[in-house]
Amino acid sequence: MVSCLVKELELRKEELANERIETIYFGGGTPSLLSITELDLLLKTIRKNYNVIESLEVTLEANPDDLISAQNQTSTIFEAYKKIGINRLSIGVQSFFEEDLQLMNRAHNADEAKKCLSIATRYFDNITVDLIYGIPNMTNQRWKENLQILFDLGIHHISSYALTVEPKTALDAFIKQGKYPSVEEQVAREHFEILVNETQQQGFLHYEISNFGKPNYLSKHNTSYWQGKKYIGIGPSAHSFNQTHRSWNVANNTKYIKSIEGGELPCEVEELSKNDRFNEYIMTGLRTIWGVSLAKITSDFGSSFQKELLKNATVFIQQGLLEIENDALKTTPKGKFLADGLASELFVLDEI
Repeated sequence: MVSCLVKELELRKEELANERIETIYFGGGTPSLLSITELDLLLKTIRKNYNVIESLEVTLEANPDDLISAQNQTSTIFEAYKKIGINRLSIGVQSFFEEDLQLMNRAHNADEAKKCLSIATRYFDNITVDLIYGIPNMTNQRWKENLQILFDLGIHHISSYALTVEPKTALDAFIKQGKYPSVEEQVAREHFEILVNETQQQGFLHYEISNFGKPNYLSKHNTSYWQGKKYIGIGPSAHSFNQTHRSWNVANNTKYIKSIEGGELPCEVEELSKNDRFNEYIMTGLRTIWGVSLAKITSDFGSSFQKELLKNATVFIQQGLLEIENDALKTTPKGKFLADGLASELFVLDEI
């Protein structure tokens, strides 16, 4: 698999031949299971075949149990990550309470989560932690305690999402059996408001609906997605985007390997219509503090799209959910929690 990842990087280098590589993200699945040698090989392949900037952001996604296990086997695992060029960690904690972790069927426990971060912060300054809110039986006080633990540890970036119940999961079964209450939107909304207020008091910038960072610690990688920059995804199921087309690799390891070994890219490609590109910009723009630039709408899509957008946005502006500030359409504090729903109401479905 690793040799195929290397080969795909080599096969696709022309796609970004005229671009400067600003971020690399090892994520999706459990990349921390790769050895230092394997991670180093992939990074060297990128540096050899692509135009990489000096201040490159390199993130490794990992779960607390994997990092603790690796640390137990190799006491210098964090130093080794830094040595090969990884300078940012994304750690999937989700909660510091045992009941929540068991409910979500997480592999790590609360002690491992705290221990992992206490060690990681000795070696890495740039760490982001994932937390889940809106969990059944999670009180507002327990949610505040989750946040306070991160503040006390000196974490500079938080990604936080409302719990969603996927079909056929343990949580889905527990709720149907009456062992846990259903996920309630009102609880999630209260937790979200606490999240916004508590992080603001700690000096975090709420720069995207689910992302909060101290100055100089905003995720360059995620921001590039929201700003519509080109990117390629390497490996099975990975998605890529070049501003006019979206593509995705086959989600089967065996088929992926066979195709790459034969020198062919195992991907499907979708050409994005003007409406598709407009709707994606609305969806991502409304989630960020930068909002949807009205000037960009006009220059990229035409004045008719701007007129349609303002017409559809009028009712939400009147309701205090959207506002126009510095020639950009943005959500108000009241509208932030509803950003995705608001975006869908502004989508263009027919030809203009």
